[in-house]
Amino acid sequence: MRKTVYLIIGVLAGAAVGAVTAILLAPYSGQEMQSRIRTRAQGLIEEGKKAAATRRAELQAQLESFKRGADKTRADQPPA
Repeated sequence: MRKTVYLIIGVLAGAAVGAVTAILLAPYSGQEMQSRIRTRAQGLIEEGKKAAATRRAELQAQLESFKRGADKTRADQPPA
């Protein structure tokens, strides 16, 4: 029981020291940091959407070419 109490005290002390250290060493104020994180996240989301749209267009074009029979080599090969 005593070891468990010491473990919990150690975890709480470590969390407190970590939180104080993060606050003191943060390169920007809280609002500025939130704004930077939000802007970066929105940029990443937009990049992901563009990449998904590009890939979707590529796959749709490939599907259409398969439907038209443009890729005869795959159709002529026996199943594996």
